Amino acid sequence: MKNKKVEKKNNSIAINARTLKLLYKKYPQMIVSTIINSIWTALTPYVGIYLSALIIEELAGARNIDRLKILVLITVVSLAVIALITALIKKWNETQTSNLYFKFENFYTEKLFQMDFVSLDDIKTHELLSTVRQNQNGGGWGLYRAFENYKALFSSVFTLLGGLALTITLFSTKVPETSNDFIFLNHPLFIIGVIILMILVTLLAPYFSYKGDSYYAKNANLHNLGNRMFSFFGWLGHNKELATDVRMYRQDLICDKYNRNKTDTFASNGLFAKLSVGPIGLYSALSAVISAIFIGLVYLFVCLKSWAGAFGVGMIMQYISSITKVSSGLNQFVGTIGEMKTNSSFLSLFFEFLDIPNTMYQGSLTVEKRLDREYEIEFKNVSFKYQTSNDYVLKDINIKFKVGSKLAIVGMNGSGKTTFIKLLCRLYDPTEGEILLNGINIKKYNYLDYLMIFSIVFQDFKLLALKLGENVASGTKYDSNEVIDCLVRAGYDEGFRKMNNDLDTYLYKNINEKGINISGGEAQKIAIARALYKNSPFIILDEPTASLDPIAEAEIYSKFNEIVDDRTAIYISHRLSSCIFCDEVVVFDNGCIVQHDTHKNLLKDEKGKYFELWNAQAQYYK
Repeated sequence: MKNKKVEKKNNSIAINARTLKLLYKKYPQMIVSTIINSIWTALTPYVGIYLSALIIEELAGARNIDRLKILVLITVVSLAVIALITALIKKWNETQTSNLYFKFENFYTEKLFQMDFVSLDDIKTHELLSTVRQNQNGGGWGLYRAFENYKALFSSVFTLLGGLALTITLFSTKVPETSNDFIFLNHPLFIIGVIILMILVTLLAPYFSYKGDSYYAKNANLHNLGNRMFSFFGWLGHNKELATDVRMYRQDLICDKYNRNKTDTFASNGLFAKLSVGPIGLYSALSAVISAIFIGLVYLFVCLKSWAGAFGVGMIMQYISSITKVSSGLNQFVGTIGEMKTNSSFLSLFFEFLDIPNTMYQGSLTVEKRLDREYEIEFKNVSFKYQTSNDYVLKDINIKFKVGSKLAIVGMNGSGKTTFIKLLCRLYDPTEGEILLNGINIKKYNYLDYLMIFSIVFQDFKLLALKLGENVASGTKYDSNEVIDCLVRAGYDEGFRKMNNDLDTYLYKNINEKGINISGGEAQKIAIARALYKNSPFIILDEPTASLDPIAEAEIYSKFNEIVDDRTAIYISHRLSSCIFCDEVVVFDNGCIVQHDTHKNLLKDEKGKYFELWNAQAQYYK
């Protein structure tokens, strides 16, 4: 049991140290400015305390006017210089610590960009990230708390050191021998007893505060759930995409039920309300009472020694101020250590996310850039299953793509079509078998080079709230004529003519209020233009006409060959009418390729899956 406690303690120290190193590596000026600001803020008050004590001591004693002038001058100049330096350090620190939310979000964003897609596509990854963010946004746990803890730690340590420097003479200065009634104040055991009592009382306050805060950490899951419920039901009315359903089905009544629930997490009869009037409130009260007792002990001890003649009036101010700061410093130090210990479990989740390994081999071979687009891809005995599943999504796939051919991939939902495309683009690696590009396993090619030979329009594609030209080119520098040509070939020439600022027109209004809100069909055409602009030898369209009206769909099909040009084209579609324009059709069913032939030949097989799918749709067009 003891070893487990030591191990847990060491882990807490290690994980907090790792956090500081991580923050310093990413934002060195932020950490340095914060440390300097904390130290400066902790030490400079003692200058005023010390000089003020000397002035009061002189006023209560000899009242030497020349000495008073010098002391006042030194005090004024010192405080002016301190104020100036404080302002400069504070400004520097505020600049470096601005937008902390986005600074910390950068850790998550960079990790997501660098992560293997197979990990990014795993629901467990997003559950973990969601938990980390809920801890951060709900209770401030994780990076926020770690950053604030280090600020408090440096501040408390130097507050302690500065206070001890001005307090040590309180215990070493002796009461005159003539003060018979107070001579006991000089006895070493009495002094040690007073110091121990002060330390104990000081330590009790942060301990009780830590005990109270621990209830929030213990119930972090419920705290996070409460935040999620509030984020959903409390802001549902702001989501315009749900506005019609909310009104038609009176879903506001569901929201009202949750929002008015008195036993909810943060409600008046909820858990945290009960804890606040129970143990949390009790520990907070005890912490406040202990702090008041400490102040009383300090005043009693200092005033007794002064009354007995150990020092003058000026030193009373110095000792009371400095020893109070020592107490607050020790209080803060102990409380911060407790918070760092509690926060370490939340930091563990953060690092669990950051430490998700990339297992995909990146390769080193350069993909040859061929003007003739002579790229041949072959699947050899390829099977795939997710790491967390025993069931195969794809099983024993064998197929070779003919250069420049148009291939349609069809099948029912869950038949493995999208997984096949993700393997082709190497977003996933096969569980078994291999995929070859020009006879070489695609794992041996440089990963980013390999991705460049594919232009894809996914079914759940996204456009950014940026300029039209930047969306098509996926960059800020582009060939305007080429962008326009791609838009025309994708059937968006009429939509482009309506744009208020040509290629500089912003899509949507998220960034620019003059942006244009486009329909789903228009967005799909722009996404197709984006795929064309990339000019890759393979073009893959996943449900390319899903959001288009029948006329726009017919237009796309009529310009089919013009759109894909001499590329190898792959179509995934539930609308089997697209198969007519393709050279070959591949039919997936239950993770296997069950048919592979031309559209006409497949229709001749009346017992085949393709014939079944075709006629299931064709009956509605007859």
